[in-house]
Amino acid sequence: MDHEERIRGHFAASARLKADAADELAPAIARGAQLMVEALLADGRILACGNGGSASDAQHFAAEMIGRFERERPELPAIALTTDSSILTAVANDYSFEQVFAKQVRALGRKGDVLLAISTSGNSANVIAAIDAASEREMHVVALTGKGGGRIGELLGSGDVHICVPHERTARIQEVHLLAIHCLCDIIDCTLLGDEPQ
Repeated sequence: MDHEERIRGHFAASARLKADAADELAPAIARGAQLMVEALLADGRILACGNGGSASDAQHFAAEMIGRFERERPELPAIALTTDSSILTAVANDYSFEQVFAKQVRALGRKGDVLLAISTSGNSANVIAAIDAASEREMHVVALTGKGGGRIGELLGSGDVHICVPHERTARIQEVHLLAIHCLCDIIDCTLLGDEPQ
């Protein structure tokens, strides 16, 4: 087996999907960024959740908001619901793993806030429960999914945004999710700070 050729194949597949999906996903990413900007300008916050690699993406997004993306700016309020081991283990132990994000959304979320809900399959039970909790709190949802969107795609309301990567392979979906997150960060910064050359 030629490992280098296999690696080149991964690069090519990833690049092809990103190029092919750009026109389809750009409008949803732009709408998602606008929802986030509106929340931030209204003194709201963005809560983010997901499992596994999607948990890392939630943390990555929060880090870009609180630290910086590519430009210096004031800190922006974002919370990754994936990081507090005491909350996660207490809720999982006393209730169920399905509730680990929903309980945090109910505790921290307010009307007008945004939930960034990440699930490559669109079927993660705890992310679905978080979306339900966000709806109870009259929050908006920006969902990053793939594989047709799954149950999450069916749950989202008219005021929510669905960024569904048109692919079935988890690794490719995650690669586009990361690019979408960087696009969200860039559009938030451009809207708040003004455009800057790419």
